[in-house]
Amino acid sequence: MPTLPGWQRVFSDDFGGAAGQRPDPSRWKFDLGHNYPGGPQHWGTHEVQRYTDDPANVSLDGRGHLRITPLRDAEGEWTSARIETWRDDFRPPDGGVLRIESRLRMPQVSGEAALGYWPAFWALGESFRRLGNWPQAGEFDIMENVNGLNLVWGTLHCGVSPGGPCDEPNGIGQHASCEGSSCQDGFHTYTFEWDRSVAPEALRWYLDGKLYGVVTRDRLPPVTWQEITGQRGYFLLLDVAMGGDFAYAVSGGRDTPTPATEPGRPMVVDYVAVWTRAGSP
Repeated sequence: MPTLPGWQRVFSDDFGGAAGQRPDPSRWKFDLGHNYPGGPQHWGTHEVQRYTDDPANVSLDGRGHLRITPLRDAEGEWTSARIETWRDDFRPPDGGVLRIESRLRMPQVSGEAALGYWPAFWALGESFRRLGNWPQAGEFDIMENVNGLNLVWGTLHCGVSPGGPCDEPNGIGQHASCEGSSCQDGFHTYTFEWDRSVAPEALRWYLDGKLYGVVTRDRLPPVTWQEITGQRGYFLLLDVAMGGDFAYAVSGGRDTPTPATEPGRPMVVDYVAVWTRAGSP
């Protein structure tokens, strides 16, 4: 992973280890089943997969990568994996900047075979763990992709649902396409910054170092900004869901996955890292 002069790395995982091992249990916890305990079924978004900690769904590849692989069994059940950092205190220092980044390759699948694939790298406010208060807790979608398209979406969720200042459940979003190789055929770097060193404060999304989305503090009501920024911090998540509301919307209202959707195409993660930086004068 890169070394960034002037930045302090506060968390990282380059997924070193033997093939078949699960990701480091001191860094990551597993989400299991179809919902959080006491939470809405199908993770609140009508996903069809059952999350497991089976190495067939989530494991190291022995070459410095994590693989999250959706599978479909003979009875038609989909399984996959979703992991979260134990740490939930990622936030910028006063007057400084937080940078969250992953280099990864989306599942190598497209067209009809990709319908329903929904890989993501994202962050949730720690108050969600205590209160289950989505979207009030805040959600930063650093990388979302659906249906094998050569597009990445970066989105902020906040406030109340439906409606509210973030137009839930849509969120305030922007998207970009991968250049050179497609998002599915090559590794690309997905970065999010929360910058408290500027006025107004800013949230920024980058693809391979190129800025493609900004949300500034003055775009939200003061109470909403305080809700998403006033808590202890955020935790990170990596997952590959199957089906769900986003895939449904982007497919033009088709239920996904379909019988033509091909299982066994992993999201491959090279590294995850978090840095902070003191503010500029």
